[in-house]
Amino acid sequence: MSVVLSDSYGGGMPRTDPARTADELTTLVAQLGRRLRAASAAAELTPSQQSVMGRLGRQGPATTAGLARDELVRPQSMRLTLAALEERGLVARAPHPTDGRQVVFSLTTEGAGLLGSGRAARRGWLAEAIDTGLTPDEHRALACALPLLRRLVESPHAPRHDPPHHPHHPDPTGDVPR
Repeated sequence: MSVVLSDSYGGGMPRTDPARTADELTTLVAQLGRRLRAASAAAELTPSQQSVMGRLGRQGPATTAGLARDELVRPQSMRLTLAALEERGLVARAPHPTDGRQVVFSLTTEGAGLLGSGRAARRGWLAEAIDTGLTPDEHRALACALPLLRRLVESPHAPRHDPPHHPHHPDPTGDVPR
C-alpha cells in the first residue's frame, strides 16, 4: 500500500476523518519501522529484542517484571526475549540491589555498542531520506508533526496492559531462571 504525501499535505486540506487518519498512520508507522530495522546494524534482532535493548539503554537496569510491564508483554514473553539477548552476550544479569529474590538486567558493552551503531545507522538512513526525499517545506511540516505524534504516544488513552497475575506461576518475581 502506498500513501501519497500530497493526499494529506501539500496545498489541500488535511483529512479530518480520525478512523482514516488512524489507518494511514498505522500503515505508515509499520512501514517506517520495517525500513528503519532494515537500515540498522541490529537488523538481526527481533523488534522485541531491539525495543528491550533500547529501553535498557535509555532507562538503565531493570527487572524482568518491570520490562514486561513497560513493554506491554507478559513476563513469560519477556523472559524469552531476555534469555535470547543474554545468550548473545548483549545483556547481563546481576542481583537486585535491594531484593535478593530478583535480578536486574543491563546492557553489556557489546550490547551498548550494537545499540549505538544501530541508532546511528537508522538516524543516518532517515536523515538522508528526509534530506533527499522532501522539500524544505515538507521537512518543516514533518518537524511540526513530531510534537503531535509524541502527544499521541504519551496520551492517557494509549493502551496499557497489566499482565495478569498467574497464581500457579512458579516464579512470582518474573525473573529469568538460570
